[in-house]
Amino acid sequence: MKLYVISGVTGMTGSELSKMLVSEGHRVIGFDNFFASSIKTVEAIKNNPLFSFFEYDINNVPQMQKIKELVEVEKSKVDETIYINCAAVVHTEHFYHIDRTFDTNVLGMKSFLEQAISVKAEVYINCSTSEVYSMQSWKEGGVKESDFIIMANAEHSQRTSYAAGKLLTEFFMKDAVDKGLIKGCSVRFANVYSKSELYPKHIIPHILSSLAKDGTVELLKNSRKNKRTFLHNIDSCMAVKKLADTPSALDGSVYNVATDEEISIIELVKLCGEYFGIKDPKITFNGYRESDPERRILNTDKIRARTTWKPQVSLRQGIEMCIKEIKHE
Repeated sequence: MKLYVISGVTGMTGSELSKMLVSEGHRVIGFDNFFASSIKTVEAIKNNPLFSFFEYDINNVPQMQKIKELVEVEKSKVDETIYINCAAVVHTEHFYHIDRTFDTNVLGMKSFLEQAISVKAEVYINCSTSEVYSMQSWKEGGVKESDFIIMANAEHSQRTSYAAGKLLTEFFMKDAVDKGLIKGCSVRFANVYSKSELYPKHIIPHILSSLAKDGTVELLKNSRKNKRTFLHNIDSCMAVKKLADTPSALDGSVYNVATDEEISIIELVKLCGEYFGIKDPKITFNGYRESDPERRILNTDKIRARTTWKPQVSLRQGIEMCIKEIKHE
């Protein structure tokens, strides 16, 4: 049995990962402040003795001390202790709030990493983001982890502060591993979506909820040209599991996790419309997002070479899962 300590545990990746781990017989201690989620995402396991949930904030020092004390008691009962940092201010409307993204994504990650080192955890997985590629989000064959990064700055958009903060966490991760303090890595996810997102802020739940409501969808003007790939949270979780279970991959470096299925946002609306019997959904355009790349394609050769991970859920399968959840509600 392993002990997993997960921040942002009711979010997209944290909740699905917890359910996977508990089903495999592992112990999970998780916490979340419900910034963009709810206890509903872990309803299936909240009463399972292997799962302990706390409504805590990663920036609350007394609360994090309680997590540490619990881990110190529990870790003697398990074979390995693994910390997974899924906490992040990810909704686009919050990207522009510099203090929020800095406090959670940088200071919170750093203190959580320091706790993992203090309790002598074996592994720390840092969930980063493909946003770090900023204006160099695509090239032939996909952008690689080792490619130089061209980022928008404060002269262009405050939005990039989110990417800059996440990039900084990758340096903390690499430094800790290089110093021999812990093993771990960072993961750059690309456009993760889930059937259980609480708020329809990301593009797929926004499109689906809009179509379900009145058959029309409002998009940013950027969406006239934008193309994206989308990663189902089952695949994001499997990537975290594979990395955590592969000691040779825990060298402090970064791994892209994404799919190869690129689709334009306009075509995505039409695809989603099929499931509602709407042949040509009405689309309106309002607003514009500065420094928003037209394409984002990540090269995933590195994680595929170092682990056995590859995406399993196609975009159609993922959308069908989301549709079933909407109809179930």
